[in-house]
Order: sequence, then structure tokens, then C-alpha cells
Amino acid sequence: MIASLDGAVTAVFADSLILEVGGVGYRVFAAPSVLASTPTGRPTRLFTHHIVREDLQALYGFKTPEELGFFGLLLTVTGVGPKVALAIVGSRAIGDLQLAILSDDLALLTAVPGVGKKLAARVVLELKEKVAAAGVAAGTGAHGGPAGEPEVVAALLALGYSAGEARQASRDALVDPSVGPGLEDRVKAALRTLVRG
Repeated sequence: MIASLDGAVTAVFADSLILEVGGVGYRVFAAPSVLASTPTGRPTRLFTHHIVREDLQALYGFKTPEELGFFGLLLTVTGVGPKVALAIVGSRAIGDLQLAILSDDLALLTAVPGVGKKLAARVVLELKEKVAAAGVAAGTGAHGGPAGEPEVVAALLALGYSAGEARQASRDALVDPSVGPGLEDRVKAALRTLVRG
């Protein structure tokens, strides 16, 4: 399994690039945003998902481990193949995609080429609990990292607030410098803004 590549970009195509590592050129499929920000001749590191089948071997590259992880999560959804998963990951920031799933925002997902209403609904149905669980784990996990917007929104949605209210209150809590980085602190701050508003 090839988990990452670090080398020089020798060519960029419409859907992929060639990354030369130790004299070997690897063709890596990537989202348009990655291809546009990766000029030839520059050293680049990509986190990769390696797919091996009887009739195919392919590498899909991402700038961050979060994008790679979300791509892998999308591949668990019935009917989502690598091309559609790559299109979804490349369409928006991962936080926006997580929020769309948590708040049943099918319009955001159907804006991605190749994603119709049925597939968007299936993505939401099959990933909502996984995204919420991963968000809470990230916000309260052992790394002690700060809780982000998806985690706060997920908590507010679970408390019965609408997606719009949850997003706005979450943003307000995240920009307040007096609020601690933990999920509990940020949810409490978001609830205070909802009560005041």
C-alpha cells in the first residue's frame, strides 16, 4: 500500500499529475484544486489512497490527511466510486462537507458533478453517524486538539437546533478568543449566543 509520495511534479494533466520519486514516475489522480496548485518542477508531498483491483491500479492524491480520510469514508458509501469521491472531496473544504452531511444539506452535495439527489441522500444516510462520531472524537479525543465547527454543529443539531442556527452559533463560538478549545467549552459558548439571540 502506498500511503504518501514525496517528489517532484514532472507533468500535470486534466485529471492527474506525474510525481517522480527516486527516478520512478507515479501517476496520481487528484482534484482540480490540487492540480492547479501544483506547478511542474516543484517538490510536492501527497497523501495517497492506493486502489488495487484485478484490472486496475490507481493512486489518488490529497494535500492533507483529512482529505485522504474523508475520501476513504466516501468510498464506503454504496454507489460512490473513486471518481465521484474525488469530485466530492475536491469540491469544498472538508469541514463544509461534514456540515452538509450533518445538516442534511443535499443541495451542497448535488452541486458536485456526478452526484444526483439519490446519491446525495445515500451519502447523508450512510455517513451522518460516522461523521458525527468522528467529529466528537476529534473534539474530545486524546490528542487534546481544539474542537472545530463540524463537532460544535453536530452537538447543536443533536440538541434540536436547526442547521442554520447551529452553523451561526458555532461560528460565533469559534471566533470568540475567550472560549476554550474543547468541545464542551465551545458548545456552551454557542448555546449562550443562541439564548441571547
